Amino acid sequence: MSKPKLPNKSDFNFFIELNTRWADMDCIGHVNNATFLTYVESARIKLIEKLGFLNVPIIMASIKIDYLNQLSYPSTMEIGQKISRIGNSSFDILTGIFKKDEDKLITLSTTTLVCFDYKTQKSIPVPNEIRNNTL
Repeated sequence: MSKPKLPNKSDFNFFIELNTRWADMDCIGHVNNATFLTYVESARIKLIEKLGFLNVPIIMASIKIDYLNQLSYPSTMEIGQKISRIGNSSFDILTGIFKKDEDKLITLSTTTLVCFDYKTQKSIPVPNEIRNNTL
């Protein structure tokens, strides 16, 4: 069985840059695995702002992160994202973290977000503003 092909930078259509912080390191000297969750979250919020989804009620259902390479301080990251799946009431955002000016993936993650009515505590259909996104 062959490994699935990893995405390239060119497979993503939205990027932000973030710098590692001294506090992101662990005792081994590389960025701690838990810190990547905050990087993905920061990028996700910027993507949602860019697409104008701030008024869409969503809740995170899951996140999966594959750690492919190490990252150390100081580094600048280029975090690429795209909506990779749209279902009835949920959608996925694929996120690739790259070291700036390099094509090697550091992490690859998939975040599943559910459109959610907080009053009824039930999922709702994905609105057209997400289905018809231009990124």
